[in-house]
Amino acid sequence: MLERLNEAMDHIEDHLDETVDAAELARIAMTSEYHFRRMFSALAGIPLSEYVRRRRMTLAGAEVLAGERTLLDVAVRYGYSSGEAFARAFRAVHGVGPGEARRTGAALHSQPRMSFRLIVEGSSSMRYQVVEKDRFRLVGRGTRIPLVYEGMNPAIVEFVKSIGKETLGRWEERATGEPDGVLAVVGNHSAEDAEGTELDYFHGVVSEMEVPGASEALDIEPGLWAVFESSGEFPLAVQYLWRDVYTQWFPSNPYRSRPGPSLSRTRVSEDGTHADAEVWIPVERAGD
Repeated sequence: MLERLNEAMDHIEDHLDETVDAAELARIAMTSEYHFRRMFSALAGIPLSEYVRRRRMTLAGAEVLAGERTLLDVAVRYGYSSGEAFARAFRAVHGVGPGEARRTGAALHSQPRMSFRLIVEGSSSMRYQVVEKDRFRLVGRGTRIPLVYEGMNPAIVEFVKSIGKETLGRWEERATGEPDGVLAVVGNHSAEDAEGTELDYFHGVVSEMEVPGASEALDIEPGLWAVFESSGEFPLAVQYLWRDVYTQWFPSNPYRSRPGPSLSRTRVSEDGTHADAEVWIPVERAGD
């Protein structure tokens, strides 16, 4: 899988002065476009479209400083129909317009070419299973949160605090199915979402009972789920679990992610130093 991903990266480099077709990249990587975008975003830490834009502007920046082409020629070469559109994109990446950069020889930002490789450390093992579930219902409360790629999300922390420990305890007592316990659910997340994009976020339990304080319900469609477990230092155990799913498990197993919400449950020790984490990701067999 990693070899195929790197072939797709080569294809990006060969077509930076053309339209980069995500569907073609997915074909090269022998997977679906949805999974390719999710995989790329998880491995690279930025959406595919943002990486392509940064690489394109890196090459364009070198040509702007070289001064061998007019600014309009550079703009057209990298797919911009007008100097104004090119200038906006250039400024968004480099913090300065192309005309000023050429006049002053300004310092520009460079996006290095990416390639992927698997590092085998042997320090831990990942526990997982693939399960098939019928339709199930989550009950709880939902909100909208801004996307944060690294670190704690203050909006989630405040939302959970607003529900309250006592309410969460009552919810957990009324959980009647798997995944067990109080779950964090992220719904409409796309691999192309930029940091700060608002996402649907839900906190609740799988239950057919009446759950006090639960004002909303989500019906989850049937399908396959890959379930991952990890224990260790908090919050590293949780962060590393998400990382390892995309950098180690997906490239090594015949599955790909499918559209649907991701579910997670984290149980932190009383002193806040240890966590048991469980993540549910909707998947499908890669050959289907």
